[in-house]
Amino acid sequence: MGEFQVHRVRFFGLVPAGVRCLACHPRGARLALARTDGAVEVYNFAANYFQEKVIPGHEARSVESLCWAAGDRLFGAGLGGDITEYDLRGLSAARGVDGGGGPIWSMVANGSGTRLAIGCEDGSVKIFQVVPGGIQFERNLDRRKGRVLCLSWHPSGTHIVAGSIDFFRVINVTSGQTVQRIMVNHQVEKAKRECVVWAIALLSSGTVVSADSFGRVQFWDWEQGTLAESHTISTSAALSLAVSEKEDSIVVGTSTGATYQLQLLPVKLGGLEKRWVRTKPFQFHSHDVRAVAHSPTALISGGLDAQLVIRPLMEKVQKKGYDAVLRKFTFPHRRLVSCARKARLLLFQFSQYLELWRLGSTEETGKDGEVLPLCRMPEHLVQLKSKGPEHIYCSCVSPCGTWVGYSTASRFQLYRVHCDGDGVSLRKV
Repeated sequence: MGEFQVHRVRFFGLVPAGVRCLACHPRGARLALARTDGAVEVYNFAANYFQEKVIPGHEARSVESLCWAAGDRLFGAGLGGDITEYDLRGLSAARGVDGGGGPIWSMVANGSGTRLAIGCEDGSVKIFQVVPGGIQFERNLDRRKGRVLCLSWHPSGTHIVAGSIDFFRVINVTSGQTVQRIMVNHQVEKAKRECVVWAIALLSSGTVVSADSFGRVQFWDWEQGTLAESHTISTSAALSLAVSEKEDSIVVGTSTGATYQLQLLPVKLGGLEKRWVRTKPFQFHSHDVRAVAHSPTALISGGLDAQLVIRPLMEKVQKKGYDAVLRKFTFPHRRLVSCARKARLLLFQFSQYLELWRLGSTEETGKDGEVLPLCRMPEHLVQLKSKGPEHIYCSCVSPCGTWVGYSTASRFQLYRVHCDGDGVSLRKV
């Protein structure tokens, strides 16, 4: 093997975007993920959770909620107030519809995937029909004061539960009226402090599961308006919640970076009476776990630390192998660094600009493994900003270092790079 030098690059200041929300396909092996910069990614479970698609972000498009509907159609909604359908073939936002209620905090599809419910800043819950080629407004449900932070359909589609600050309410979809309103902060000693219902789920049995800013997971009988069980799982906020398909397991994400699993287990061995028990805590994240999902065989969590963690349920794994291995997706799957070998240049890709650097050099020699001092430090040559709100999807520098190109979802730009003693100049081609 010949001798070579390795240049350790420590000046790529990439700050990865955190995970904002997750959506498991109800009848397929796919996971949709949205990041804080508006980018949407699709992972395929059938082939070891590989990243199948990436839809680049947009400055004017924030994604607070994702859901699958009508088969393989993916919808997103955010604080811009629009409901967006994504083109999974063209990897772009295909069409958008104004929700009509200001910023959208939550969105969920019914069990059949034919209708979407959105929770808005003005306290309204709106129903949209999923039709060929888009969505169509159907009706407004009962409006109350306070933004709607989370939503959940009953599996039968007859009721919707909506979580807000200090309370949640159950709405009859047919009549559009609120049939129950339950305060969640009546047991809190510090009554002056707001109790935010961050996540909620309505089970087929009629039980409402809520996760709030006091770190509690509570189980409610909404018909009687009473609290059945309460579990304080964390000293900080419980931010996200997901229920398994059989409704016997729940995964909860908190603001400390920890995730917890609750399972419905019999009180006595072989008995019929069952209770929810916290069984497994996990500490895989360093920041808020804003999104969780529960697949048939794994617990999935995404945090503001940009990590996607997939932990298989060992009781669901048939045999030892790759399916039983914990997986952490930490780094971007796309190439963000390109190299011009002849010119000793590196091109770094960020969401809205590119940086061109010249590598440092040394004239020293040494033994294998020694760190050589640089006689010329790395040099930041130029920063190329992208015009418009679209994020950069891909970029490249030519091997000779005289051409730089990048692309967004709708346009391609090519520049000629000229280096001389006075500096670097770019000319758009």
